[in-house]
Amino acid sequence: MATIEKRGDSYRIVVSCGFDVNGKRIKRTMTWKPDRKYTDKQLEKALNKAAVEFEEKVSNGEVAADGRLKLADFIPQYLESAKLALQPTTIEEYKRVINRYILPALGHKKLKDIRPVHVQEFVNMLSSGEYRQDGKTGALKPASVKRYYAVLQSVLSAAYRLELIPSNPTDSGKIKLPSIVGTQKTDIMDKEQIAAMLSALDSEPLQFQVLVHLAIITGCRRGELTSLKWSDIDYKNYKISITKSLYQLTGEKAKTKSTKSGKNRVVAIPAYCVDLLRQLQIEQTEKRFTLGTAWNGIADNFIFTKKDGSVMHPNTPTEQFSDFLERHKLPHIKLHALRHTSATLSLLNGANIKQVAARLGHSQLSTTNRYVHAIQEADKTIADTLGDTITSLQQKRA
Repeated sequence: MATIEKRGDSYRIVVSCGFDVNGKRIKRTMTWKPDRKYTDKQLEKALNKAAVEFEEKVSNGEVAADGRLKLADFIPQYLESAKLALQPTTIEEYKRVINRYILPALGHKKLKDIRPVHVQEFVNMLSSGEYRQDGKTGALKPASVKRYYAVLQSVLSAAYRLELIPSNPTDSGKIKLPSIVGTQKTDIMDKEQIAAMLSALDSEPLQFQVLVHLAIITGCRRGELTSLKWSDIDYKNYKISITKSLYQLTGEKAKTKSTKSGKNRVVAIPAYCVDLLRQLQIEQTEKRFTLGTAWNGIADNFIFTKKDGSVMHPNTPTEQFSDFLERHKLPHIKLHALRHTSATLSLLNGANIKQVAARLGHSQLSTTNRYVHAIQEADKTIADTLGDTITSLQQKRA
């Protein structure tokens, strides 16, 4: 909210715009002087109107058109507006990239002075490893460079839309990004790998067993899995309602938000998963009675919990899965690979693309098509292998 200070026969209107990279408060000011004589009541009304209009201009970025605004000063305004469109976890990742890479490199520059050459230098430094800020050595992977560039592009695109800069220096046609060699592989487990994993899973704690089985059967994301409550299970009809996703920002408590697509969905599960869930609910009830008042999960009633019943951190399944694979000497894959595997197996077993998209919660079919491509690539590999075998046999006969 604007503050007003009287200075002689004029007034100074001050609007706060957050803090810069050094923690210094950013202010925008204007001087307002009555252009005619007012009664006290008229003066108060005109002054408040001027303050409101100035605050709106500051909010819209119009005040910075004088060219004094630095990138570091614009960042708080950008992040505030980005909250309306991006998920909280995405905002946190953007802040990490901005603070670790973008501000040290470009934060001191005025927005109007940033040119494609500066953006290209930033990309080159990331690509060479010269500008790593994470304590590690060596060049960043091309995919990481592209992600960090995309954050800078988002910031400067917002500045361009607000007419703070005459052109966007991050236009893709102007910047050369590192090439990703080959195609990005989607990790998908084959039947032998699944069998080996499930065999090892039998010796694990029941809660972890249930989580992995649901991950590969439902294709749920880890945040969707960890947000599940017992009330989401329809034991009678063998279904699970996916209505939310769990996330936890650094230094804060876990919270739930809508699913990635923003839509709820109901996913069918096989009888054996229902049996596993029943067993886990009985086990959890026994723990609750054993711990008594020390049990912290009565109000929330989450399926996957810490030992005291409190909600599990959404990163925990990833850590547990990685540890599980290592202990059993199984090939390392990401927990998210179970989602990819679930989609692929569904398609291989006759489900159509729309059914799989609905089951996974994809808002666009183009996202689900990646699994069709994976199946086609696997089919080509089989054909090539068969071709090599036949050719080898023919050569032996000759």
